[in-house]
Amino acid sequence: MKAKAWLNAVRLRTLPLSVSGILIGSGLAGMYGYKDSLIFLFAILSTLGLQIISNLANDYGDGIKGTDNDERIGPKRAYQSGALSRKELKTGILLAVIITLSFIGMLLYWAFDGLLHYFLLFSLLGALAVWAAIRYTVGESAYGYKGLGDLFVFSFFGLLSVLGSMFLFTKYLTLISVLPAISIGLLSTAVLNLNNLRDHNSDVRAGKNTLVVKLGIPRAKQYHYLLLLGSFLCMSLFLVLSAAQWYQSLCLLAFIPLGLHLIKVIRIKEPQSFDPELKKVALSTFFMALLFYLGFNIFL
Repeated sequence: MKAKAWLNAVRLRTLPLSVSGILIGSGLAGMYGYKDSLIFLFAILSTLGLQIISNLANDYGDGIKGTDNDERIGPKRAYQSGALSRKELKTGILLAVIITLSFIGMLLYWAFDGLLHYFLLFSLLGALAVWAAIRYTVGESAYGYKGLGDLFVFSFFGLLSVLGSMFLFTKYLTLISVLPAISIGLLSTAVLNLNNLRDHNSDVRAGKNTLVVKLGIPRAKQYHYLLLLGSFLCMSLFLVLSAAQWYQSLCLLAFIPLGLHLIKVIRIKEPQSFDPELKKVALSTFFMALLFYLGFNIFL
């Protein structure tokens, strides 16, 4: 019974999206001729760990603040439903932090052996990522309650995830690589925006001032359209500027289901109808990242 509760708290459906930035960053490294299976493995494990920390902390933070209630749309939370206690969740978060920091340490040791300045810089970034994963909903100054979640998701799931993972391989960055980083960041932000559109009513009642609450649903839907369009334009521009081969451009196929999703969002009237769209955007983003990785790393 507890095993099922922990699996629900971990939220397995969110994990594919979390590794999308690593796939893009590794694909970029492959484009420049850099490959390392251990860096790739430890980067994936570190990112999964950070996502699990975030999910557990979100369950805990929203639960003790009363944001999760019986009127909430979407999967039941572990604390909200009583499946896990406050103490159990706190212990789970601590264990996830320890394991994730261990993965980050192994990743940085392997990537930057003999490069102390890079090791220290990325150690700081890793600690910042753990802090951000927890502070989204935990604490009186939780940034998710102040409409800053979108900025943090864009920064950590887009820019830091893609460019950081690329740097682990290459030890340098290129200007053109910012474009796919922005593309993934915008799609990750779109997933959060859908989540907040779905939870708009309960967030208003709980005083959780997400960007959707501040904008209102009509403007938040317009914002959503811009996120998807911006992602498509950035990825398309990258493929043009990098003179990508046809098989490397297949990653744009992911925007077909995203286009259909966009039509669906335009027609949505009730908040609960946003919930099924979360999975569509998350899986489409992962699909794009996987095709990008294969095109620039495996088949290059």
